[in-house]
Amino acid sequence: MRISLSTGTLFTFPLGKVMRIAREAGFDGVELIINQDFQKVNCRKLIEELTEILPINSIHAPFMPLDGWGGPVDSLERCVELAAGAGIPLVNFHPPSWMGCEIGFWRWLYRVMDFQKEVGRETVIVTLENMPWVGTRFRVNPHILSSTEKLIEFIQERNLYMTFDTTHMGSGKANFINDFYHCYNSGRIRNIHFSDYGHGREHLVPGRGILPLTRFLNHLRSTDYAETLTLELSPEEFPRDERIIIGSLREILQYLRRETSPA
Repeated sequence: MRISLSTGTLFTFPLGKVMRIAREAGFDGVELIINQDFQKVNCRKLIEELTEILPINSIHAPFMPLDGWGGPVDSLERCVELAAGAGIPLVNFHPPSWMGCEIGFWRWLYRVMDFQKEVGRETVIVTLENMPWVGTRFRVNPHILSSTEKLIEFIQERNLYMTFDTTHMGSGKANFINDFYHCYNSGRIRNIHFSDYGHGREHLVPGRGILPLTRFLNHLRSTDYAETLTLELSPEEFPRDERIIIGSLREILQYLRRETSPA
């Protein structure tokens, strides 16, 4: 199993520094979130420079508008093109938001019959991420395919793979292990976003929330999960001191390896 660090964990730092921190902390690679740093630059060259520091195990398509990237469909297809050119095996994206009235994106999603062939060009693995429940008094999931059963049915029918996000699933069901097994048994999980959830806050350091994360990691060990596990935390979980950040990440990485390694 490869363990990555999402660059979103430290998005307040320049990407080069994030890559160097991840390398020093001992991660196998990163998940590169396409953000404002990819506006009005040579994206291929930037990715080449970053991979000289540490491997990029996956790309996360932008989830906000970026100059020159077009809409969600255009940006996803561009991410796949960049990944294919750089030898990056996986691209992840968010489903359309019904609350955000992403009707064109929604219609496109349902027109695709084979995502690996039509979008991934049978070269790059394309994954869809499960999304969180939000709100304080009334909790809703503002994205389509919020039901685990409907999500699994969709990805199986359309040859689409999945990025399973623990904090997103846990925001709706604190004891999410059963939902994970339904997703795992579909054979479609290729990436896991790992973080804690609690008190309405997402992407917490493990142990700061309410999710059964150690039990989850032990289940990964028992299932012989051999894909990628991506640590995706909020930058608010860390101080600005780089030494403290590296030390904290090393401790979390040791925990991840310990709880997923064969006994």
